[in-house]
Amino acid sequence: MRTNTEIKIQGVKALIHSLGIVEAEKFIALIQQEPFDYTIWQRGLMTDKTALEISKEASDFLILKQMKIME
Repeated sequence: MRTNTEIKIQGVKALIHSLGIVEAEKFIALIQQEPFDYTIWQRGLMTDKTALEISKEASDFLILKQMKIME
């Protein structure tokens, strides 16, 4: 089993490989500043969707979650 540090390093490498260094850093900053529950969101994630479709769904999910908080 890998350590937490090893998992974090591998995760950052995967983000950089997928998004590039600038967008990977932006992704991390966005996740840290927004109340986002990845565990709930990913249950509906479809692997046959484009990155843009997945990004829009994540944004829509966040908006709906924020609306529920405001109610």
